[in-house]
Amino acid sequence: MKQRGIILSDLHCGHLVGLTPPAWQIKEPKHSRTKRAKWAVLEKALWGEYKKILKKFEPYDFCLTMGDLVDGAGWRSGGSELITTSQEEQCDMAVACLDQVRLHANKGFRMRGVYGTGYHTGTDDDWENSVADKAGFKSIGSHDQFDINGCVIDIKHDCGASSIPHGRHTAGAKEHYWNVMYADEQLAARADLIIRGHVHYYAFEGGPDWAAMTMPALQGMGTKFGARKCSGVVHWGAVILDVDSKGGFDWHAEIVKIPQQKMSLSKL
Repeated sequence: MKQRGIILSDLHCGHLVGLTPPAWQIKEPKHSRTKRAKWAVLEKALWGEYKKILKKFEPYDFCLTMGDLVDGAGWRSGGSELITTSQEEQCDMAVACLDQVRLHANKGFRMRGVYGTGYHTGTDDDWENSVADKAGFKSIGSHDQFDINGCVIDIKHDCGASSIPHGRHTAGAKEHYWNVMYADEQLAARADLIIRGHVHYYAFEGGPDWAAMTMPALQGMGTKFGARKCSGVVHWGAVILDVDSKGGFDWHAEIVKIPQQKMSLSKL
């Protein structure tokens, strides 16, 4: 039987531009022009677009989360970019985000995921374990493979990024060839589809019998690190994956343009 899944990555709940459920969204007076007012508008916009995606492609048989569900303590910027520094509360935010998926699920729906980077999700403790438990994950791991109707899917959070546009396709190819070597050593199954998170942009590459992709993020633009250090375009959205009864697969990347993220042009 055909299976439809949704793949979500890099929510960064707790960050001012992370995916933020209404209960935690910043409330600002109308006509305010402060930075907090801009964040308030963006949080509301991102949540609205997230709900539109879930509704547009329903119903789902499974969901894969690709890590960095929470943003962490934010010690590199002294917590100045966070709605809350409480990682327990950030986990509750992530659970509220994922509970939305279940509202659009088929009977027998299951959710699986992989851990994000330690800076965001914990180095001493894996805070995403709390999310997985409360959100009813079937499993969460570091690097996992799953069989859906004979289609082998290989998922992990981390992968290489690139500062040049055409270099964005290299990481997926590299992950594929490492998978081939692992399979030759009988250490893993040969993957039909390889999925990675972490980089906050959508790219894909492949051959006659494989495909690999990196995921768009559900965190908007506006981090200090991204604004001051990075050059590349961020993609916001999710990926819808369909696997037919014989293991054939197809996907759609729902990349959403967020008007509130356009850089302003000022007169000097």
